[in-house]
Amino acid sequence: MIFGIVLNFLDFCLSELRYIGRKLRDKWLIIFIPYAWVSLFFLFPFLIIFKISFSELQVGIPPFRNIVEWTPDLLLKIRLHFESYWTVFTDNFYLHAILSSLRIALFSTIGCLIMGYMIAYSISRVKTSWRMPLLLMIALPFWTSFLIRVYAWMAMLSNKGLINSILLKLNIIATPLQLLDNDAAVCLGIIYCYLPFMVFPIYASLIKINNDFIEAAHDLGCSPWRAFWSITVPLSKQGIIAGIILVFLPSIGEFVIPEILGGPETVTIGRVLWWEFFNNRNWPLASAVAVLMVFLFVVPIMILKNRQLEATEKAAL
Repeated sequence: MIFGIVLNFLDFCLSELRYIGRKLRDKWLIIFIPYAWVSLFFLFPFLIIFKISFSELQVGIPPFRNIVEWTPDLLLKIRLHFESYWTVFTDNFYLHAILSSLRIALFSTIGCLIMGYMIAYSISRVKTSWRMPLLLMIALPFWTSFLIRVYAWMAMLSNKGLINSILLKLNIIATPLQLLDNDAAVCLGIIYCYLPFMVFPIYASLIKINNDFIEAAHDLGCSPWRAFWSITVPLSKQGIIAGIILVFLPSIGEFVIPEILGGPETVTIGRVLWWEFFNNRNWPLASAVAVLMVFLFVVPIMILKNRQLEATEKAAL
């Protein structure tokens, strides 16, 4: 009898160990897959770009020298060249490109925020049966190629495009307006292409708001406008921050829209990277610009986002 109890106890312990092992294995598997994906498609390529940024330019294939080499005496030499970073910090051309990209991304993000919030708020206030078709209409442009959508705006904004043709036929203008090849056209294209990235996170925050809070504010004599700014906007702050990050970060490094809708004076980080990589074949300088862009814009915004999440979790507790 005692022997049977011991066997049952050992069997129970083994089954518990197997269960714990499966749980730990599943847990680590769930954690490993996304981190492996990020490491494979972001971290490793970024480390390669980071290494190239410290290399020296040369004529050949590849157009840079390796910073690590072995000597005949089996000594490992690491040569770091900071010339590319010095060029970025001292040449006004690259400073102008950074400031231009920042200005375009800022105005585009503000435009997306204003339009996206109005659209998301309107969808969140309609009947439940209408929400999905309206959200589908917002996502519908994604079924078309990104490049085709940008070229469509070029056809609309050109001197012989749809907008100028209508204005000329209505005798509102005498000569075509210069709607293309400027920063305004680039901002318009970014707002159009990235608007869904602002709408969806804000909508996800708005539908979680309890309407009892707004009704209570109205009962206490609060006007609709004041209730909106005092209750709705603060409670949707997480969606606003997420939308700003999803629009602002890609807008800084955007290349296709400034290349098609922008003129020769529209100098952005994306166009500078293209010129240095493919026209000038100065890979170290282009890599230095890419690395600085990550550290100047992406890292601070992600740190701010993490701190905001921590503050929200502490407030919830």
